[in-house]
Amino acid sequence: MPTVHVNLGPRSYDIEIASGNLREAAKLCDAEADDAQTVIITDSHVAEHYVDPVVEALEGLGCDVSVLEVDPGEPSKAPEVATELWEEMLDHGADRKTVVLALGGGVVGDLAGFVAATFSRGLRFVQVPTTLLAQVDSSVGGKVGVNLSAGKNMVGAFWQPRGVLIDVATLNTLPDREFRAGLAEVVKYGVIQDAEFFAYLENNVAKVNARDAEVLTYIVQRCCRLKADVVEQDEREETGVRAILNYGHTFCHAFEAGTGYETLLHGEGVAIGMMCAARLAERMGRVDAAFVERQRKLLTAFELPLDVPDVDRDELVELMYRDKKVERGKLRFVLPTQMGHVELVRGVANEDVLAAMEA
Repeated sequence: MPTVHVNLGPRSYDIEIASGNLREAAKLCDAEADDAQTVIITDSHVAEHYVDPVVEALEGLGCDVSVLEVDPGEPSKAPEVATELWEEMLDHGADRKTVVLALGGGVVGDLAGFVAATFSRGLRFVQVPTTLLAQVDSSVGGKVGVNLSAGKNMVGAFWQPRGVLIDVATLNTLPDREFRAGLAEVVKYGVIQDAEFFAYLENNVAKVNARDAEVLTYIVQRCCRLKADVVEQDEREETGVRAILNYGHTFCHAFEAGTGYETLLHGEGVAIGMMCAARLAERMGRVDAAFVERQRKLLTAFELPLDVPDVDRDELVELMYRDKKVERGKLRFVLPTQMGHVELVRGVANEDVLAAMEA
């Protein structure tokens, strides 16, 4: 079983990656303790396929299990939904020894993690991601939170899981659109950190699109290792190193907020945002047209949308000023200099940002 270790001192944990290992999540939840209680937070779509084996494994070890379901989709990543979950956990007798298990995609992971970080001033937390995007990105690194109407992830915390269990077989039931959205984050890792990995993706498009289990296992493992390398250097985003993980995200978050979090999947917004960021880098003389085209070609091969949403461009720029990377009223963007390397660039002019949104 491939394992990626995230070395954060007392907050260190392992990411276990395999196919068909879903029931192994029980071992991360202290299920053998006399007073063991696990609250599983999931959504109705995921519950239909995967909640039963996890519950059975936990109950088989004597654990008291409660399952709390939310509606699928980004609108559930909201303060009012977190409030409902806190109240439900009280009703189920949750206390400071309870373990919260997030079973689902990025929305469920971020929401459940935020609930775990805040209930009784912090509960232990396990990530069991079931979408590609969550497996390669959002389940790793401890960023948890909810959205406000005008800003993505504006309320949250850094709260590391005690472990991450990834079963790539769960991707077999993932809708095609969700699977492709996850590939945007996969491509991102090649652009920001690993040119050889980007080339691997170019050379294995057909197998990726066919969801080849061996290829997906490698992709998930490599992305987790790349993200862990960054998180180990800058766990709480204090030195600027971790900011590279937000390549394309300043544009993306504006697109999501500008469309009410109901039009784009997060990964789709990332794909569009990466193209805007690449065009911005070209406009600023940081990369050439060949770089932009190479990125476009791979994203297109994975059938990702690349057109900026039909939202007033000035409104989108205004939304970008609410991004967490804004510093003293100045926009900052993660921009490439070559394949496999990006930098945080300060003081980007609004006119350049507007130009980058035009294909």
